[in-house]
Parts: sequence; structure tokens; C-alpha cells
Amino acid sequence: QVPLVESGGGLVHPGGSLSLSCTTSRRTSRSYVLGWFRQAPGKEREFVAAISGNGASTAYADSVKGRFTISGVSALSTVSLQMNSLRPEDTAVYFCAYKAGNIPATRVSSYSYWGQGTQVTVSS
Repeated sequence: QVPLVESGGGLVHPGGSLSLSCTTSRRTSRSYVLGWFRQAPGKEREFVAAISGNGASTAYADSVKGRFTISGVSALSTVSLQMNSLRPEDTAVYFCAYKAGNIPATRVSSYSYWGQGTQVTVSS
């Protein structure tokens, strides 16, 4: 098991910013990827962003490019997602996920471990 703990969700007005963090205390592989997904009510879970364990590779969904930034700190024991210019359609539960290997993936099925999720609500 790879425990993942998210934090930083909340309520923000449209155009505002939030930062999410995901902390993991254990890794099963020297090569790994940490990713962020989100799931809005009644919708499927979708990819947001991911970063490789060495920080060399990142990937973003088209819907968040230029607004969200994923970064790693503390040798990627913690990964942050900086979200700017938030829109109501960004409202969702955001999940951190872990996969072995060093290539960021966008499919839910590629990730083996998941956090509990943190709610992000963008509303005026």
C-alpha cells in the first residue's frame, strides 16, 4: 500500500486560486508518478495533471493547461497542484494517485493507489 493524503481544498470565487498538496510516506518503486484527477457529481473521474518522480516529466489535461501547475517538493514526497483562474467547471473532488514507472499517464486505470480526495468548489 502507498498511503496518499490530500489537503488544501475549499471554496473559492471564480478567478481565484487554490493550492492542493498530496503527501506520500512510502513508495513501492524508485520510478513513480504522482497524478491529480478530479470527479464532479454525475461525471467520470478525469485526469488533471501528473509529474514523474524525478520531476523531469509533467502532463496536463487541455482544460487546465496554462492555469494549473504541478510541482514536487521534498524529493516528491509531496506534490502540489497550484490552481489559478479557477472556473465553476473546476468544481469537483480532487484525488491524488500513484503509479509505478516514470511516464505520466492520463488513464485512471494506470494508477494503483488513490487518496481519499479533497473538495474544491468554485462559486460566487
